[in-house]
Order: sequence, then structure tokens, then C-alpha cells
Amino acid sequence: MFGRRFADLLATKFMVVMVALVVSIVLFVGIGLFLKSLPILGSHPLNELLFTTSWKPSKGEFGFLPFIMGTVWVTALAGAIAVPISLLTALYLAEYAPERVRATVKPMVDLLAGIPPVVYGVWGILALSAGGISIGFNVLAGGIVLAIMVIPVVTAIAEEVFRTVPKDVKEASLCVGATQWETAKHVVIRSSLAGVAAAIILGFSRAFGETMAVLMVVGNIARIPSSIFDAAYPLPALIANNYGEVMSVPLYDSALLFAALLLFVVILLFNVIARLVLLRVQRGVA
Repeated sequence: MFGRRFADLLATKFMVVMVALVVSIVLFVGIGLFLKSLPILGSHPLNELLFTTSWKPSKGEFGFLPFIMGTVWVTALAGAIAVPISLLTALYLAEYAPERVRATVKPMVDLLAGIPPVVYGVWGILALSAGGISIGFNVLAGGIVLAIMVIPVVTAIAEEVFRTVPKDVKEASLCVGATQWETAKHVVIRSSLAGVAAAIILGFSRAFGETMAVLMVVGNIARIPSSIFDAAYPLPALIANNYGEVMSVPLYDSALLFAALLLFVVILLFNVIARLVLLRVQRGVA
């Protein structure tokens, strides 16, 4: 008996240590990025860094607004494309699809989520930008590629959320004369709004920091886009394209790490909000 209790206590302590290790890694990354960003934060006001457009590192000008807006444009367009497709697909899988169809489609959705980003980027160049329909290297190409990457993530989470709606509630709706679509729209979707919001946030926390696929098709020109047909330069592409180069320029290294800090903070907030919402949904179901 003592041996079993000791083994159980040891396993518990070991898991606590592992959880603490994971949390400490996040803290160390955040603290490290902040410390490396201190030189640029000490020499330039934060509002100047965030809200000016001039990016001339050789002259000491580090305006991040074009890169921030490039990220926002590409992410927003990807959301406009991906969210309706993801939610309708998830609703079909959860409420309409026969079990055989669901068992076939679900692994394919998971497979799409596991494809390396560089493969999506190459596909974007061949099918969208430089070949196929040839829409060019711009926000539209980046948004389409990013949407395709986000769709499986949002679909998988939203489908699980839709399936948490109690069967009794859906049957009650059907018993009073509602059609299957009316039940899906007024019962399933309405009951799942918080979970759907969390699914979208989690999907776009990945999209916000995506690098390889987007930088290959978005054009990488440091200016604020005025339409979806303009080139853009998202923050992740800025870091990937320039880190390790021109490090002789004063503050360049710190500026790029400040860009990484911005991405880290935004993605961390996205994930925390999504997890809190999902926890609320799970408690409601329980």
C-alpha cells in the first residue's frame, strides 16, 4: 500500500514539474524578448515605433505601422474567407453528415492542419501568384493561402463545440416543429457562440504569426496596403527576411526582436482568451 501511494505521489510531483517547466519556457521567452527589445524601447518612444511609417534602419527610423497593418490586412482577409467556410463545414460534419462521411472527412481536415506551411507557400506561388490564375504577390494571395491554413483548425474545434450541444435540446426543438436547419441555426449555433468564438481566436492566433507561407506570396513591400491587390509586409515576414542580416546597423537587432515581442504578446493574449472561453463552455456542458 505504501509503495502504491509513493508511486502516485511521485507521478503527481513529476507532472507538476513538467507543467511548471512548460510555463517557465513561455515566461523565459517573453522575458528574453523584452530584455532584447529594451535598446529600441529606450531610444524611441513606443508611440513612434507603433504609429509611424518610415522604416529606414540605416537612418535610425523604425516605424512598424506598415508591418502591423500588413499583418492586420492579411489576417482580416483570411478571416473573411475562412470563418464562413469553416463554420458551415463544422456544422455539416456535426449535424448533417452520416457517420461514414464524417469518419472520412475528419482525418482529411486533420491532415490539412498538419501540412508544413512552406508547402502552402509553394502552392500559393504556383497556383495564385506566378502561375495558375496569376493574381500577383499581394494581400489577396496571402489571405487566400492563410485562409486555407486556418480552415482545418477552426473547423476541427468548431465541430467539437457543436457536438457538445445536448441531444435532448435539439430533439425538443425538432418536436415543436422546427426543421433541421432551424434547429441548427437557432439552437446549435446559438448555444455554441462562445465556443465558436474561441475556435476562431485559436485559429487566428496561428494565422497572426504565420511566416513562411505568407512571406512567399504577399509581396514584402514596406507600405500600408490600400486594397487587397496591394503588396504588404507582415511582421513575421519582416523578422524572417531580415534577422541575421545588416546586424551592423545600430538597434536593428533590437527592432526585430521588438517585432517578435509584439507577435508573442498578441498570440499569447489570443490563446489565453480562447482557453478561458473554452473552459467556460466546458463548465456549462458539465
